[in-house]
Formats: sequence, C-alpha cells, structure tokens
Amino acid sequence: MKQHRNVVLFIAASLDGYIATKDDSLEWLFQVDGEGDNGFAAFYETVDTVLMGKRTYDWIMEQDMQEFPYKNKQSYVFTRSSVTETENVKFISDDVSDFIQHLKHGEGKDVWIVGGGELLHTFLQEKLLDELILTVAPTILGDGIPLFKKGDYQLDLFLKKTKRFNQFVELHYEVKR
Repeated sequence: MKQHRNVVLFIAASLDGYIATKDDSLEWLFQVDGEGDNGFAAFYETVDTVLMGKRTYDWIMEQDMQEFPYKNKQSYVFTRSSVTETENVKFISDDVSDFIQHLKHGEGKDVWIVGGGELLHTFLQEKLLDELILTVAPTILGDGIPLFKKGDYQLDLFLKKTKRFNQFVELHYEVKR
C-alpha cells in the first residue's frame, strides 16, 4: 500500500456540465451507448475508501439494490446531522479538511469522491482534490444539478490522458500544485 493517497473525483456529467437532472434522475446517463462498464471496474480497484455527501448517500439508499454498492470499501458520509453508523458506512461531521488530511497521509489505496455537488464544492475550495476523472456523456440537459458550483476557487489542471468508451469520453486530469 502506498503512503500519501490521492483524493480522486470519478464522475460522469452531461456535455453541459450536469451530474443529474433537477429531480436527481440519471436516466439520461443510462441511455448513452457505452463500452463495457466504461472503465469503472479498473478505477474501482485503485481505491479502498469512498466519500460522499448525505444527499448522495440517501439517493443510493433509495435505489432498488440488493446490497450497499461499496460494502467492500471503507465508506464515509459527510453530514451536518446526527446519524447512527451502519455496518457499511461511518457518518462524519468533523472538519472536512482535517479529516481528508488524515486520510491522505495514512496508508492505503486512493480515496474516491463518489458525489455530490456540495461535498465537491468544499473539496475544491479547500484544495483537497488531487485528480479528476470526468466521463462526458453526449447529452445536453439544459438544467439540473451542476458538477461545479459557482464559488471563489480556481484549480489548474494537467490533462493526463483521455479514453473513449463508445459514445462516452473520459478525461483524466491531475491537479497542478
């Protein structure tokens, strides 16, 4: 296991930058012709920790799944409310920056930000993100939940590589330090 783990955003968005419709639907994403799992399995093997906001966690739990999708990973959900831990998830209300610095300097694989927009916004403002892997779908939604919220931050990126998965294009960026 390596020391100094990277914090990576791995996410899909529409061409106009939305991660879901206004009503949290991802149906538009599943209508695009991809290739295999569009690189998910290969990426998933590079992480042992997943992070998400409470809204993303709630959305996942509302889906008709047989079991928690990240049960073989250490899963943390950031929330401002008091929630009891489950066997699959630890709920975190600590300072995000302090918590992430502790994770980054521990041993293990990389850390994946599953979603959502509020949590990502904090990571961008606090400069906690190391890599961004964005899969762009050939769909224009016109409105919805934006990948990037407006804010007082700037991240300069270096394009590491691109991949094509049929109609999807994956852009892999490293954050310049």
